[in-house]
Amino acid sequence: MAADDRTTGSAGLAIGSGSRLSRIGVRATLLFGVLVSLFPFYWLVVLASGTTQDIYRYPPKLLPGPHLLDNMGRVLDTVDFFGSLFNTVVVAVLGTVLVLFFDSLAAFAFAKYEFPAKKFLFGMLLVTYMIPAQLSLVPQFVTMAEFGWAGSLKALIIPSAANAFGIFWMRQYAQNSLPDELLDAGRIDGAGFFRLYWTVALPLFRPALAFLGIFTFIGLWNDYIWPLVVMIDPDKVTLQVALANLNVLYNTDYSLVMAGALMSVIPLILVFLIGARHFLRDLAAGAMKM
Repeated sequence: MAADDRTTGSAGLAIGSGSRLSRIGVRATLLFGVLVSLFPFYWLVVLASGTTQDIYRYPPKLLPGPHLLDNMGRVLDTVDFFGSLFNTVVVAVLGTVLVLFFDSLAAFAFAKYEFPAKKFLFGMLLVTYMIPAQLSLVPQFVTMAEFGWAGSLKALIIPSAANAFGIFWMRQYAQNSLPDELLDAGRIDGAGFFRLYWTVALPLFRPALAFLGIFTFIGLWNDYIWPLVVMIDPDKVTLQVALANLNVLYNTDYSLVMAGALMSVIPLILVFLIGARHFLRDLAAGAMKM
């Protein structure tokens, strides 16, 4: 008996040590991944806080320099930063809100309702997702010009009010997370389509909406080609187009460019942190309910 107990205890100790080493290995791997992911942002701060001569130094400087505030001040003096920032915030916020509403509404219909040509329409939707956005620049600009929206923020907001990826993503989520029994109970209580969407579907869609909101906001914030084409008024450009003016053809001050890039990415980091917190919280709450 004593020998068996010692054998069992040794096996348990070995298993416990193995699981502990496995946890340490997983945490070390995750920590390494976090450091690798954060390094580009740290390097951006280093480049933005130095000079162009510091950027060309070898070996490169690995610590931030003393010129960050000076470079940011020069960015504000060179471009209309706050004006273009306001335009970008308006486009990104309104575009994201419209995408969340229309995409979730369409996804709810595709996932839980039957109507004529449903599969055909969804297939055509996926086909449009496969078409490169650059191919639609010219016809989209002609359309905006016919509406008289060229040079207006409406030309950036209205065409981005819905997209195929968002509908596809929300449809897949709705099929797996929205039980038909809840909808049947709502119909018994007399709820129609929009009431079922608003009171039953949307509360369950929050994790997917958080991801789609982050994804859409970042995409609209970083969009460069379409605002460059359609915003014919130089006083109404978005932030990315305005910051592109820092990169001149001759004698580019790269520390100035890096400072502008740092100033433009700070709001994105804040939006990501806020959205990711809600996404993880709602996802964990849903897992606990399951």
